Amino acid sequence: MPESSVAERVREHLDAHPTLGDAIRLGIGNYSAIARRICEDLGLTGTDAVVAACRRYPRGRGESHREAGIRRVMRKSRIETRTKVAALTLSQGADVLQRLGDVVEELLDENLLCRVIQVSRGTVVIVDEDSAPRVLRRLRESQLISVRKNLVEVAVTSPESIEETPGLLRHLAGVLAAQGINIVEALSCYTDTIFLLNEGDLNAALAVLTRTLK
Repeated sequence: MPESSVAERVREHLDAHPTLGDAIRLGIGNYSAIARRICEDLGLTGTDAVVAACRRYPRGRGESHREAGIRRVMRKSRIETRTKVAALTLSQGADVLQRLGDVVEELLDENLLCRVIQVSRGTVVIVDEDSAPRVLRRLRESQLISVRKNLVEVAVTSPESIEETPGLLRHLAGVLAAQGINIVEALSCYTDTIFLLNEGDLNAALAVLTRTLK
């Protein structure tokens, strides 16, 4: 394979695998070890061209500035939690949204949790477990895809500068993943980065996110 083709495949692979790319950009990665991993992943033989491509991989891209920006935002952020949360996954359709209209308004008027997120194949409604039956009563049985209970919501609330700080969602999701914590749902809106997690993961999530905010 031409060296230029190897270099292009290596760049694409590093872009798609941030852990490896970050190790190079931060200057903490062993090129030979990373090259062996890439060869294994891509089915390449001979590491010399791969090592050369790793050495040429961009180490700039404002990495230091980006990391500093994330740290500034994190130091000004706080964590809020909510237990006994349910996630209802519903089918697509205007009729679903129409049926949700009144109950969503009721829950918001009562200052209860209610988030409605439209996705490519349906609608996800996040509510307190006690509110779930009220929502389900407004729907046809055929409109319900699934109900997940025993969830917790962990919200990282940041200053408005979060909107101009790239990489924060990835950073937070990464520290959770590093602890083996599964993210059931995640969304980032305005100043809030919100994760839905299994109830049993709450303590571990709080511990690692608290360390991250310091």
